[in-house]
Amino acid sequence: MERWHSMTARQVMEKLDSGPEGLSDGEAARRLERDGPNQLSPPRRPPLLLRLLGQLQDPMILVLLAAAGLSLAASGGRDWLDGAIILIIVAVNGVLSVTQEDHAHQALEQLRDLSAPMALVIRSGKEKRLPAAALAVGDVILLQAGDQVPADARLLESTRLRADESAMTGESAPVEKSPREGLDPDTPLGDRANLLLSGTMVTAGHGRAMVVAVGMDTQVGRIAGLLLEEGESQTPLQKKMAEISKTLSFLCLAVCGVMFGLGLLQGKELLGMFLTAVSLAVAAIPEGLPAIVTIVLAMGVQRMAGRGAIVKRLPAVETLGCASVICSDKTGTLTQNRMTVKELWVPQGGARREALTAGALCSDARLSWSGGTPAAEGDPTETALVEAAAREGVDQRQLESRRPRAGEAPFDSERKRMSVLYPGPGGGWVLYVKGAPDVVLPRCSAGPTGPMGEAERRRVLEVNDSMAGRALRVIAVASRRLERSPGESLEGAEEQLTFLGLFGLMDPPRPEARAAVARCHMAGVRPVMITGDHRATAAAVARALDLGRPGDKILTGAELEGMSREELERAVEHTAVFARVAPEHKTRIVKALQKRGHVVAMTGDGVNDAPALKAADIGCAMGRAGTDVAKGAADMILTDDNFATIVSAIEEGRGIYSNIRKAIHYLLSCNIGEIFTIFIATLLDLGQMPLVPVQLLWLNLVTDSLPALALGVEPVEEGVMEQRPRDARAELFDRRFSLRLAWQGLMVGGLTLAAYFLGLTRLGHPGLEGAAANTMAFATLTMCQLFHAFNVRSEEQSLFRMGPLSNPAMVRAFVTGMLLQLAVLLLPPLQGVFSVLPMDGRQWLAVLLLAAAPIPICEGAKLVRS
Repeated sequence: MERWHSMTARQVMEKLDSGPEGLSDGEAARRLERDGPNQLSPPRRPPLLLRLLGQLQDPMILVLLAAAGLSLAASGGRDWLDGAIILIIVAVNGVLSVTQEDHAHQALEQLRDLSAPMALVIRSGKEKRLPAAALAVGDVILLQAGDQVPADARLLESTRLRADESAMTGESAPVEKSPREGLDPDTPLGDRANLLLSGTMVTAGHGRAMVVAVGMDTQVGRIAGLLLEEGESQTPLQKKMAEISKTLSFLCLAVCGVMFGLGLLQGKELLGMFLTAVSLAVAAIPEGLPAIVTIVLAMGVQRMAGRGAIVKRLPAVETLGCASVICSDKTGTLTQNRMTVKELWVPQGGARREALTAGALCSDARLSWSGGTPAAEGDPTETALVEAAAREGVDQRQLESRRPRAGEAPFDSERKRMSVLYPGPGGGWVLYVKGAPDVVLPRCSAGPTGPMGEAERRRVLEVNDSMAGRALRVIAVASRRLERSPGESLEGAEEQLTFLGLFGLMDPPRPEARAAVARCHMAGVRPVMITGDHRATAAAVARALDLGRPGDKILTGAELEGMSREELERAVEHTAVFARVAPEHKTRIVKALQKRGHVVAMTGDGVNDAPALKAADIGCAMGRAGTDVAKGAADMILTDDNFATIVSAIEEGRGIYSNIRKAIHYLLSCNIGEIFTIFIATLLDLGQMPLVPVQLLWLNLVTDSLPALALGVEPVEEGVMEQRPRDARAELFDRRFSLRLAWQGLMVGGLTLAAYFLGLTRLGHPGLEGAAANTMAFATLTMCQLFHAFNVRSEEQSLFRMGPLSNPAMVRAFVTGMLLQLAVLLLPPLQGVFSVLPMDGRQWLAVLLLAAAPIPICEGAKLVRS
């Protein structure tokens, strides 16, 4: 293993055949081909054959295989058809199960790719943002506070860079990093100050580094594939479904056992009753429920990704439907994040050019020109300052080419200011400072014309309040001339400043945000703005968006600081805006809302937002402005940083949960119908069963999976955002849902028995009554379930109001199931296999009327309930 930390930067570059400007695109592609992508190797999945054989571990499948063997043995090998059909259906079921597993695995892999980390890399001399997987050894990457380190890298240069390496070394406090040379080859991992480790987080400063190891060659690749474990655990709903499946399976087996015992007491053939009981158990036990839930969740999450919300953890989908409060940042989420300077005020005797110079130089934004128009890149506030200066002839690039930056003290949420040091125009040094007026002004002792008096300070504060009251973000700039450089730390020099002016910037509300806020109110979801901006600015934006309700108020961070936990819990119920808050306050706000019984969604983008994102029920990180730390802590990433996307995600979350209920509703009501049919027939001792074993197994194959999955992609129902949020503690099987399952299951079973009795007593041909009854019952039960799937599309809305064909997946599932069933009923070779007779016109008419009857029955029930 190479000891990169003990080499000089030049030695590292020579060893890797790279330079300060990184690799060309062509060379990077060759190295990627040689070394593979920069990602951990996924765990090996068992071969297809082993996964197919793994299906045989299901106890019900083993019993079914035993039943097939008994059938062959009892007939001495002469009547092999039933046994062969059972084996074929077992094989088809196995293939379908593996296919469904693959589909779910593929969906989760795609979601993991969507939320994969990105890296800022220099390729062919240009900065590019690429997926971390595309990094090659020898690439040069740029890092700043909040970034996740995408690969093991040797620092080339840095400014006050610190990294959190707790995940790798156990060191709880962030450690200082610098490109120092001459480290001992045996330096422990935690003390390698010039090395950045893949998966760790940059917490402060910025730097440039060269990638020295990727993928499984990194330190994290050597010790664990932790990142690949994400998303594999079962969701609470899946666990609940597994428990429900076990309970229902036990009940089904009990009913089948009772039915088997009754049949023996009535003198029925032992093997025939055993096969029927086993086949009914296989058809009726909802063993596929957890798999259906997984697939519906995965498909729903993919649909959400198409709307700009990437869900990283499937449980968040369940929680989204319960969200009752959205705590949202203002800048870039409720507003456009396109700050522009609307006003520049300078005190009497001041110079606009000096204030513009301070704004342009005290900035990490980079100026570029597009068709004669300035277009800076970087932080929105800083780009606005740089562009405003350029429009008035103060070109940042030209200034820096003549007077390169000599030092800086970066902005952070605690300091609320930034300072930079530049050579003075006529010698000496100039310190430029920008930040919040309430932070910069107390450090100023002079104005443009001399010492600053109280009257001048009051005037600055008046202008500040006036700008803020018009929803402008206010930035103060100041400067200090120094004879000598203050050294590495500039913080000590941030005193005795000369006040230069106030910039008033505006970030207008997003056009769609007002409508999204209105939808929140309609859906019973409270939008709450949490911002570091001035109280007046926050109030103006809140008014523009109609954010609050009558009686709502605004709390500031200072007021929040003085509140006890109990006082804050009372206050959050009537607070629509939290202004001038620090990121650490967000966690308190979240916990106070949760104490009041709310399910909280929280947005965030910074390193310090991570605790609040973690504490919230649904953490939403910003995809564009968000740091890797925030994205790592979040449950969901908004690709467009848009408040309206959160509202759309809540709508989708409600729809996904509703679709899962629909799939469960369909499967269980049909299973109840099957059990009711066979149990009543056994109880009445009709001499033969309405359905033979092979028909029950075919029923399981045709009607269970496709319609249930089609319900999983049902479009979100109209009016879903006019309902109150679902109670997170509410049981899935509430009284209304259970009653609906019961009566609809009895309906399906009753219609099947009606077909059976019609065939047995009125419509059967002489001597063939039993076979006709069996055929009609089989046809009716299968088709009845296919028709019933359309009823389940909505518990309340009429099918005809929704549009019977409005879910193409359901139409395809119905047509496929119907064609398969018609093939069995109409094709002579299959008629023999499934023990059915050709039906005449009267029988077909009766079957179709009974099979379609669930639609008018359920439509009538919906009409009565409405």
